Amino acid sequence: MPRAVAVNVAANTNEPGFRGPVYPDGSFAYVPIPESAETLPRERYPVDEPLPTYADLDLPFSLPDDLYGTPVHMDPEFATVHGRDAATYGDPYAIKSGPIATLEPDDWLLFYATLTLRPAGWDGPVGDGCSATPEPGAVDDDLAPEWGAYLFAGLRVDRVLDGPDRTEASDLVSTNAHLKRDPFDARVVVDGDPDASGLFDRVVPLSAPEGGATANRLVTDLSSDSGNGPWWRRPMRFDEAATETLLGRIDVA
Repeated sequence: MPRAVAVNVAANTNEPGFRGPVYPDGSFAYVPIPESAETLPRERYPVDEPLPTYADLDLPFSLPDDLYGTPVHMDPEFATVHGRDAATYGDPYAIKSGPIATLEPDDWLLFYATLTLRPAGWDGPVGDGCSATPEPGAVDDDLAPEWGAYLFAGLRVDRVLDGPDRTEASDLVSTNAHLKRDPFDARVVVDGDPDASGLFDRVVPLSAPEGGATANRLVTDLSSDSGNGPWWRRPMRFDEAATETLLGRIDVA
């Protein structure tokens, strides 16, 4: 039976300065963070493709004009999402790479993000007087009222490389964003099944309906995390029984 690790990714209030949206019915948009590291010249990428920018993303809302030309760190990537063809992830941080490195084929690497509640049909732009909130009665009762932490995607593991060099990583996950960085900085890279991996149809809340900072039972009862302090920034491990319960809550788009 598979196990799972969940890690925090995607846009947040530090990078690029706002969270992605979650809508009253639990649908959402995946917004990657900006690329913050130095990158190689394009001719040295493992694959012939440009460094994507926010203008390349398929988002249902508009962004501030000055953000469209900003390069994005497209990680994780999923087939058919934002124009990508593969399912990969890389991570440079020991706190996340350690748990990820323990995953085996057919285990799950899950992704969660802090998302801000927006009205249905909200079209932005972020931070320009359009950051409206929906009427409470229109919101599904398992969503947090302002912001919350939500599982939104999963990668079913084909192979994990712990401590790879650039050549090893390039052979396995040639399109991963860390291979565009100079120097290459991923402590771990994961290649996923592109057909089984992807965005969920609906978020799975990790926050309680009372508020984003309060962990629900998926965190406190099923994961390795206590739910105390800033739990929404930490990786979480799920054993086989917990993963079975968790996967029962998830539909992969």
